[in-house]
Amino acid sequence: MDNTVRVLVVEDEALICSVIEDALLDNGFEACSVHSGEAAMSTFRDGREGCRALLTDVNLGDGISGWELARQIREITPDFPVVYMTSASAPDWKSQGVDGSVLIRKPFAPAQLAAAVSQLLGGGAVPG
Repeated sequence: MDNTVRVLVVEDEALICSVIEDALLDNGFEACSVHSGEAAMSTFRDGREGCRALLTDVNLGDGISGWELARQIREITPDFPVVYMTSASAPDWKSQGVDGSVLIRKPFAPAQLAAAVSQLLGGGAVPG
């Protein structure tokens, strides 16, 4: 049985998305990448990908923001692990972020990314 943990990655910049995918892969995770909040919501609702955590950029262009995406996902799965990535919106995390989420600032080291996801998944924050 495959025990690889899949992470739903939402990042609208292809280069950054590629770095994130590599960082996750290097640390034993699998990335399921989409480029908008709407695509992420549809993937999450679909459930086929079996993602166990959300790693989202806060500013996703014209559609829903990473803040809004995480809120919508948490309405469906209240304890779903959420990691936000942002450069400019970090001060808004306290008011906009969902409870128990983690925020990492861009630019970040790939190891920081994997550590944040591991912390949420393995740190006892997620029952099951």
